Amino acid sequence: MTRRRSSYRSLASLQRDVRACRACVEAGYPLESWPVVNAYLDQRAYMYGQAPGIVEGAERRPWRGRAGKTLRRWLELDEDDFYRTFYCASVTRCYPGRPPSGRGDRTPTPREQELCSFWREWELKLIRPRLIVPVGGLAIRAMLGVRSSLADCIGRTYELEGALVVPLPHPSGASSWLNSPANRELTARAAALVREEIGRL
Repeated sequence: MTRRRSSYRSLASLQRDVRACRACVEAGYPLESWPVVNAYLDQRAYMYGQAPGIVEGAERRPWRGRAGKTLRRWLELDEDDFYRTFYCASVTRCYPGRPPSGRGDRTPTPREQELCSFWREWELKLIRPRLIVPVGGLAIRAMLGVRSSLADCIGRTYELEGALVVPLPHPSGASSWLNSPANRELTARAAALVREEIGRL
């Protein structure tokens, strides 16, 4: 049974409720995992993806699959440093399953995104991150409200409630966006901005 308090004083209590959340299932959506959660709760940077993949859903830990390895390579972080640096969240917290086509992962519906936005709002209030890294078009739109193309966002910085925001493209092999040399250059520039800011945390 989903439980959401009117207010939270700690990430530990928030994570306890995230861990048991079934809001989307209760609304009739066919999810294929329980929510993915963080092992550490004292990070000063916030990474925001689209939704867990099949590996993340099985392990209930963020960025465990191939895309996570690519992301850590971009940021030049080993696994432990990555998880100690970033509180990892996503637009929706459970593996959404496959789309009818069977290719890739199902994009969460607007209603699912809305149901999960409650957790993001409280995480940002409690963490007050100095650095926010939205990963992929859906996460960038949800975090910044921008409707620009990836090419217009990647390699730029934004400000959100005192935090530096550096968007990254999604590192999934299912995306063809990174096939372009120009887009790879933008990604390298964005990753360098993230690494620079990590050095200041």
